[in-house]
Amino acid sequence: MHFTEFVRHFQVLTAQVEQSLLGKRDQVRRAVTCLLAGGHLLLDDVPGVGKTTLAAALAGLVRGGRSTRIQGTPDLLPGDILGVSVFERDHGGFTFHDGPIVANVVLFDEINRCAPRTQSALLQAMQERRVTTFRHDAPLPDPFMVIGTQNPQETLGTYPLPEAQLDRFLMRITLGYPDRDALRELLRRHGRRPGPAEDGGITPEGLRVMIETARAVPVSDAVYDYVCAIVEATRTAPDIALGASPRASLDLLAAAKVQALARITGAEDVYLRPDDVRAVAADVLAHRLVLNGRDGRPVATGQREAVGRILDTVPVS
Repeated sequence: MHFTEFVRHFQVLTAQVEQSLLGKRDQVRRAVTCLLAGGHLLLDDVPGVGKTTLAAALAGLVRGGRSTRIQGTPDLLPGDILGVSVFERDHGGFTFHDGPIVANVVLFDEINRCAPRTQSALLQAMQERRVTTFRHDAPLPDPFMVIGTQNPQETLGTYPLPEAQLDRFLMRITLGYPDRDALRELLRRHGRRPGPAEDGGITPEGLRVMIETARAVPVSDAVYDYVCAIVEATRTAPDIALGASPRASLDLLAAAKVQALARITGAEDVYLRPDDVRAVAADVLAHRLVLNGRDGRPVATGQREAVGRILDTVPVS
């Protein structure tokens, strides 16, 4: 796929998702960026702002593949997600029945309501794209993406995601409340029966091609050094107890490459710029940081501000 064709597909996919989520163009572009970077997405915001709507619209982009939804509850067991091996008397052996994790796009609503043992069942699936259970070991479909949603304000009956699992989400984004114009249009549409779904989206094979195309964006040694400097700064900053991992470095580079393609407007040469890295750095790095102390602000706000301070201090070579 040529880079200009990638841009055309990116714009079409973004426009299709925007039909479901009004007034959130920037957040939609970042969600599509995560999809095309081949990573997992965490939507972190208060109830009722459209997290599930965005996740469902993003999952609906993959046509001809399998999309599933899991509703997080405290009594959800690992087997409810991964699948189970059942002994069949007829042939005297075990048969594995796939769980909802076996899909191209998995919408995991209220992921932080699951108990830790169930959250941990996702770790291998999210990183290695495999499911390993009793008498069963098999790869997951390619491409594979988990879109998790969570409410950071409510703590009753929730289990905070551990750092190991947060590190497996390529991006964390928030939506915020809609502006007046978007809210007015939302009120106008309320109660209307939605029209027929448009024929659009992308096939799993097409998505794989777009992911590979983004990975082919050229990167200079200077930009590699800039990515390294940002990540290393998260490990030495006095207000950060735990910095970004090598996995975060790879994710930052992957998201920045999609950003580099998304910004082109013609047939100009495409290469990764420091501005592309800066544009996605907070979404990719903030949720992976553990801050020193608490100052009364929401944790997510402090994490994004910490990334912003690093971007302000790390020189662009």
